[in-house]
Amino acid sequence: MGQYETESGSGAGGLGFGRYFTPHMLIADYEEGTGWQAPRIVPYGPLALDPAAKVFHYGQTVFEGMKAYKWKDGQARLFRPRDHIRRLNRSCERMCVPPLDEALLLDAVRGLVAADRDGIPDDPGTALYVRPFVIATEPMLGVAPSRTYRFVAICSPVGAYYPEGMRPVPIYVETEHVRAVAGGVGDAKTAGNYAAGLKAQEAAARLGCSQVLWLDGIERKYVEEVGSMNVFFRFGDEVVTPPLGGSILAGVTRDAILRLLREWGIAARERPIEIGEVVAGSRDGSLAEAFGTGTAAVVSPIGSLHWRGERLAVGRGEAGELSRRLYGALDGIQRGWLPDAHGWMELV
Repeated sequence: MGQYETESGSGAGGLGFGRYFTPHMLIADYEEGTGWQAPRIVPYGPLALDPAAKVFHYGQTVFEGMKAYKWKDGQARLFRPRDHIRRLNRSCERMCVPPLDEALLLDAVRGLVAADRDGIPDDPGTALYVRPFVIATEPMLGVAPSRTYRFVAICSPVGAYYPEGMRPVPIYVETEHVRAVAGGVGDAKTAGNYAAGLKAQEAAARLGCSQVLWLDGIERKYVEEVGSMNVFFRFGDEVVTPPLGGSILAGVTRDAILRLLREWGIAARERPIEIGEVVAGSRDGSLAEAFGTGTAAVVSPIGSLHWRGERLAVGRGEAGELSRRLYGALDGIQRGWLPDAHGWMELV
């Protein structure tokens, strides 16, 4: 990988997540009345923006994240890129950003990954993370949708999102701050959602926790997401996850997990989950395991919950059998070790 090597080597441990970038990026501009340019591949580098660009003042921006994997045949493949691009456009619609041509964008992303094929790591636990985003560029101080935009996509060779990898992580249950409410922008992948979570993340870190378990913004009793991931709980033989209701991002990995569970004959329900049910399940042992899911971490087991000053173990505090099975299945499909019965992997 040459320029991407670190002192720790070029494997999953040395790469970290989102610290290194490949030599190229995609870029395209939009102007009202003209529309979007065709994306073009250019050398990776800084963006020149007017200080009055609306993205700086009103946060009109969206982004996505998807991964490419290098298989044993030397070819690169993307995991469910069409679903990610469709979700990008759903975020655009919510944030009043003009939609992008999905077929054109898919071809452009394939071209970018092909151009930086040498930057795709192939060690276990690694991938090429692709980050497309759109920013409002009109230089005007006025609260209204921008009339100009810039689309960019960059790539980062990555290892595990959490240094712990598949080891269970401790989670802090946030009771004061909220991430999103129905009717807001919680189901859009927009920067402000993540900035709003930083305060709680700091509190979690002070308690030695890796992430935050978010509760709903109205009653503060229903579980929503864990960090920037969807969350699942296994009570006995049933797996449950919060329903999508306008405040939760429709995760592509979440959808894949639900499909796998149902195909395996495991009861999987989308229903409201009270934090009291989770706490009680931890105490009486009925909560067998819990895990977060997302593009970055894929499957991240939860080992314990920090709830109102009390540390509650989840299951045995270890990665559960189902968490390991789900991770193994998705990782195997993404890397070509297992059959892709769903057509999730697309050749670059």
